[in-house]
Amino acid sequence: MRTQITIDDGDARIAIAAIHEELVRRGKRAIIAVADAHGELIGLLRMTGAALSSIGVATNKAFTAARLRRPSRTIGRNVRDAAKGFDISYYGDPRYVGWAGGLPVVVDEIVVGAIGVSGLSEDEDEELAALGIAAIHAADRAANHAGRVAPATKPAP
Repeated sequence: MRTQITIDDGDARIAIAAIHEELVRRGKRAIIAVADAHGELIGLLRMTGAALSSIGVATNKAFTAARLRRPSRTIGRNVRDAAKGFDISYYGDPRYVGWAGGLPVVVDEIVVGAIGVSGLSEDEDEELAALGIAAIHAADRAANHAGRVAPATKPAP
């Protein structure tokens, strides 16, 4: 039997709140998606005025980062490589994407989920996803310091 560690809805709310706060500070709008260790959606925020087309993109960025256990930008770079490139459909699921903005959430070298952001430049999307991950890790450290079990370290049901 295997127990898989995954983020949960509490972690999703922490990440979404941190990213939302930064977007408001910048006066920008985006879609924020948080996926569990399997790449399945556990949290989504579509800010008022954000492009509807970015909903699927953000969700798919998080899916890609969680399932492939690496940034979605890396997949895109590998697909476009002139010498070693390949058709992304080889992964067998149309949800895999190669745009930057999807990052895995890693705890103790294990991917426990992912965050995808869409609606801005790829670099901004990725920067904001990293901010959400930092917020999850900060909450995890605070919970561990207080002697509680941190949300990012709970076994999947």
